Amino acid sequence: MNHESTKSSSPEATSPPEATSPPEAGHRTVRRRGRLHSRLHANPALSLTTKLLVTTLGTLVIVGGLVMMVTPGPGIVGIVLGLAILATEYDWADRWLVKARDKAHQARLRAEAMDPKVRRRRLMLGGLGFLAVSAVAVAYLVAYDWPDFAVDGWNWVQGLAGWVPDLPGM
Repeated sequence: MNHESTKSSSPEATSPPEATSPPEAGHRTVRRRGRLHSRLHANPALSLTTKLLVTTLGTLVIVGGLVMMVTPGPGIVGIVLGLAILATEYDWADRWLVKARDKAHQARLRAEAMDPKVRRRRLMLGGLGFLAVSAVAVAYLVAYDWPDFAVDGWNWVQGLAGWVPDLPGM
């Protein structure tokens, strides 16, 4: 499809948006973020550090979102937030972010349309599942004596790497 044929020939349509409307907070934020991004990538070492930090943080937030998809929590929000972090450095993440925002909007509409009884039942089941997992974790820690278990694990780590410091008070 030719996009040129659909544009009007009026001066407002051909001029850049900044020329016809006063600068808004959104435009200032985009320019400020662009300047910061340029500064962070001016030096090769800082550029690599920035890219590693953004990649690590974005990936961790996405993994947290994926975990929250099967456990109680806002999984879709975590995935969208992780993609937003990655989109500051990667074009593919920006494309995925558009799709993820659309999915988040669809999920919001489905949640708003859900029957209140079904919503309460799901919240109760999620809460009971959380309590069950918590009870199993507490039982495991009590059965295997948490303080000794932690100290033995720390001693094992120290045996692997001698530079690991001793626990305080040990």
